[in-house]
Formats: sequence, structure tokens, C-alpha cells
Amino acid sequence: MRRKVKNRNIAQPDLVYNSQRLGKFINNVMWDGKKETSRKVVYGALDIIKEKTGNPNPLEIFDAALKNAGPQVEVRSRRIGGANYQVPREVRPERRQALAIRWIVSAARLKKGQPMAEKLAEELILASKNEGAAIKKREDTHKMAESNKAFAHFAW
Repeated sequence: MRRKVKNRNIAQPDLVYNSQRLGKFINNVMWDGKKETSRKVVYGALDIIKEKTGNPNPLEIFDAALKNAGPQVEVRSRRIGGANYQVPREVRPERRQALAIRWIVSAARLKKGQPMAEKLAEELILASKNEGAAIKKREDTHKMAESNKAFAHFAW
């Protein structure tokens, strides 16, 4: 059994919205320790979301996007008797959030020809509507878990 993590690093809440989730998101967007640049990108994306959707609180769309992009189940590899099985497992809430953030940021980075703030805003809006590349990634993960449901009894 896994030991409980004692000193887990907790991301600081962001400066504008005072949201811990958004602080973690800013850290995930960051490259090479350039936090101020990633703050500009994320806050720029939130401004674009506010503009496009007409919603005065873009944090609602951000939270909806994270909720929609997070997977409920995933497959983990398990070696039993010389064979590797893909065993479906339920995803812990912290990991669900981390995967959702990672998938949204990577989907935005893969788009070409726009500033990062615009790509990020577009991906967040799509994810809040259950569309886009991050949602496709979640669906693929769920399909994989569904097709390997026969090995669920190997779960540890």
C-alpha cells in the first residue's frame, strides 16, 4: 500500500482571482521558470473568455472546463504471471485535476498560428462545452478503460 505523502507542495492561489486551481494552472503553463509570462498568458486567456462568452466571471468557464476534461477512470499497467494487463482504475481527484490541466495546456500548445492566450482561451471554452482535443483525450481514456473492463478483477 502507498504511504501517505507528508510534505505535498501546495500551489499558491493566483493574484487576481485568489483561486488555488488557477495558481496550479499558471504553474503548468509556465516554461523555464517564467511565471510572469505564464500569468500574462493565463490572464489574457481569461480576458478573451470574458469577451467571447459575455460571462463576467471567466472562472466559471475555467472550472467547468477542468471538470469536463478530467477522466473518471484510467488504465494502469499491471504485470501478472508474465503478462501485462491494462487494468482500469478510478482516478483520484488530485490526479483528475492534474490530468485535466495537462491535457488542456498541451492541446492549446499543439495549435499553431495564434498567440498562446488565444489558443488557451479557445481550448478552455471548447472544454467547457464538452468539445475539443482535451475532451477527446478523456474520451479515449474512458474507451480504453471500458474495453479492458474484463481485467478489473486484477485491480489492487
